[in-house]
This record gives sequence, C-alpha cells and structure tokens, in this order.
Amino acid sequence: MEKKKIGILFGGNSPEYEVSLESAYSVITNINKEKYDITLIGITREGNWYKYEGQIENIKNNTWEKEGKCTKILISTNTKDKGIIEIENKTKLIKLDAILPVLHGSNGEDGTVQGLIALSGIPLIGCNTLSSSLCMDKHLSHKLVESYGIKVAKSIVINNKTNKNDTLERLKKLKYPLFVKPMRAGSSFGITKVENEDEIQGAIEEALKYDTEIIIEENIEGIEIGCAILGNEELTVGEIDEIELSKGFFNYTEKYTLKTSKIHVPARIEKRTSDEAKETAKKIYKILKCKDFARVDMFLTPKGDIYFNEINTIPGFTSHSRYPSMMKQIGIDFKQLLDKLISLEI
Repeated sequence: MEKKKIGILFGGNSPEYEVSLESAYSVITNINKEKYDITLIGITREGNWYKYEGQIENIKNNTWEKEGKCTKILISTNTKDKGIIEIENKTKLIKLDAILPVLHGSNGEDGTVQGLIALSGIPLIGCNTLSSSLCMDKHLSHKLVESYGIKVAKSIVINNKTNKNDTLERLKKLKYPLFVKPMRAGSSFGITKVENEDEIQGAIEEALKYDTEIIIEENIEGIEIGCAILGNEELTVGEIDEIELSKGFFNYTEKYTLKTSKIHVPARIEKRTSDEAKETAKKIYKILKCKDFARVDMFLTPKGDIYFNEINTIPGFTSHSRYPSMMKQIGIDFKQLLDKLISLEI
C-alpha cells in the first residue's frame, strides 16, 4: 500500500515557538513511518516557511534553521495542486494528503494557518478556521458556551485604549482575587493573578505585551480539571485529569516544569463527577465546533459545580503531555493516538 503523505508544521511566529518544537519532535519520532511519508515544514520565529530535511534532533534543540537543510516553500492556494511549492533555484510541487499543524498560540492555533490550509484544499488534521479562532478568543468562547447553560467565571473585557478609571469602575462588579489575561494567548503567557486593586495596572501592562485586548475574570475556587477528546460525530473521551497546585496558579513555568505542582490522571474525584465532567466537555467541544481533537479545561468547585475555562485546539503533544496521558489511561498509547488522529482525515 502506498504511503500517505503528511505535512507536519512546527515552530511558528509565536511566543510558544519552543513548545511547538518539543511537541513536533515527539510527533515526528512516534508517527508510523511504515504508513506515512513525512514532509517537515518549519516556520521560523519571524514567520518564514521552509521544508526541513535535516536531523530530527535539531528540531528539539532549536538548531534546525541553522543546519542549512532548509528550502523556502509556500503553500499552493491552487486547489488542484494540494501541496507545497519549493521556490528556491527551481520550483517543485510536493503533493500532500493532509497537513498536521503542531503549532501553539498566536499565528498557529488561532485560525490563521488553518485558513491558509483551507485555501489550499489540503485536508487539515485538527480544528478548522472558525473553531480555532473562536476557541482562541477567551471572551467569545465563554459567552457562547454560557448561552448553552454552562457556567463561566464573571469577567470584564478591556483593551489597550481603555481608560484606567473606567477599568477600575467596572472592576467594582467583580470580586478579588482576579485573573488578568491576554484575550488570545496560550501557555499562560501574560496571565497574572491579582489580590487587590494596587496590583491591577502592572498585570494589565503584562497582558498587553501579548494582545491588545484583555479579559479580567474572577477566580473560581476549586481545582482545574481537563478532558481530552478525539473524533467528530463519534467522540472518544480520555480520562479526566486534575492539576494539583501547592501555590499560585498553573502558569507557563508550572506547565512545563511541574516544579510545585502535580498532575493526577485520573483525577481524584468521584466517578459520578468525572462522568459529568466528560459530558460537559463533549458538549463544549460540539458547541465550539471542534474537529478531530482538542483538550477542554474546566474548574470543579468544592460544591461540585463545573465551570468552563478554555479549549486548547492544539494541546501539548509530547508523550508526557496532558492530552496523550489522558488518552493513555483508556488504552490508547501515543503511537496509536497519532494513527487514529490522522485516520480522521485520510
């Protein structure tokens, strides 16, 4: 049987560039090479696209761009091509059966790349343009999910032109502690937990480094739980996980080092509560029109109430990341997970 040709995108013009390299390295080293012919497409921090043909280890250690085995490419928007075009020396078309973006954050998980792939006619593995963009916007995704009767934290939205006094006046409707977040950023970049009004301005300035819009929301007392979902019409749901924090919140450092936190899979909650969380996650997945795979993050209060937090349309994808770990708990190992994911589109 002829191998299917899969393009794997990695890197990206995003603060989460390094996270993408780690995820992509795991995907590349675990994908079934007997079934799939892989074309590696690296995107630099500056947003330049290359076909990469060097050592895989150089992706992990972030020296791939310096290796000299990079060829400038572009994605053909001629749907008859269904591929990428080398544009150095002599042009060459490389056809692809599907593209898997292993990108995180802005310019990779927010619908921009997904829109470009849609124009090419190449099947996209993962959420489409609408879903990616909607899930990336914390305010819009919250409002839509809330309209279906699912709880979300109370919040306000401001931007880089909002008057300071106006902000403080609107914040009187909320209770401290509060979380100040960039509207469209991942991996907890730019997020600050504030305990009082004196800390607000500094937190706003930090969030504005990552976006021109900011959401400020109330803290939800309880634990953070997650749910991995795979599929479209028929959904495969991984085991619920739980983030145990010893202090602070699950920021960028904790997500990738677990210095003072721990992830429990399965979560240390009753089966009845776990089942309810899974059903809520599936409902959110469908409300936000997710496709192929995503991780739904929620809060569980001491009273047993479930609050929607956010959806990661391209969650961390190393072998020890939360999404694969949740799937492993139901008998799907990392290699099987990749195979099942690709089979959804080809």
